[in-house]
Amino acid sequence: MTTTNDFIPLPHYQEYPIAEMQQRAAEFYAHIRHRRTVRDFSPRPVPRDIIENCLLAAGTAPNGANLQPWHFVVISDPAIKKEIREKAEKEEQAFYSGKAPEEWLEALAPLGTDAHKPFLEIAPYLIVVFAQSYGKTAENQKIKHYYVQESVGIATGFLIAALHHAGLVTLTHTPSPMGFLNEICGRPAWERPFLILVTGYPAENVQVPNISKKPLAEIATFL
Repeated sequence: MTTTNDFIPLPHYQEYPIAEMQQRAAEFYAHIRHRRTVRDFSPRPVPRDIIENCLLAAGTAPNGANLQPWHFVVISDPAIKKEIREKAEKEEQAFYSGKAPEEWLEALAPLGTDAHKPFLEIAPYLIVVFAQSYGKTAENQKIKHYYVQESVGIATGFLIAALHHAGLVTLTHTPSPMGFLNEICGRPAWERPFLILVTGYPAENVQVPNISKKPLAEIATFL
């Protein structure tokens, strides 16, 4: 993390000819548009260095004042995954049994979700993303963080894209409330669980909902 006011020339920037820029943009879209959320995972192991490099990619995300207000807890231990599943399913059962508004359940119905979350045990990795409301110096003094939600959201997006680029699939899971994750992951009270990112290989013959994304005209305005 940069702690001084020193500036350096922009490193590693490369400008491309317009035709190559157009090609690169089109190729990235062609790749990322095939990313899908998956709920059925294979237990096949994934080399740890793949996850490490994807996390390093997430850590390059823009963020408020370069304070990098995130922490990622990577879980592969079967006993810990089992505990997370048990506690998450308890919260999910309450959600689906009356806690959630009816319109929310109707919106979820086409996706086939319910209170059962076997992927939390089956997938080789759970990455719990924590958002830090503040940091601490070596002298235990608080450092206020800025734009925490925005920063952690961007970093999570980077992480999802990096895992897809590596050839893995993901699922974002947000049991509510998620406070139990602090205790399980050994994280302090000033960190708030942002989401659980489930990742690994898809199960054989996995199926996903037949959905589509909005066209450009519905998601963007050019003025």
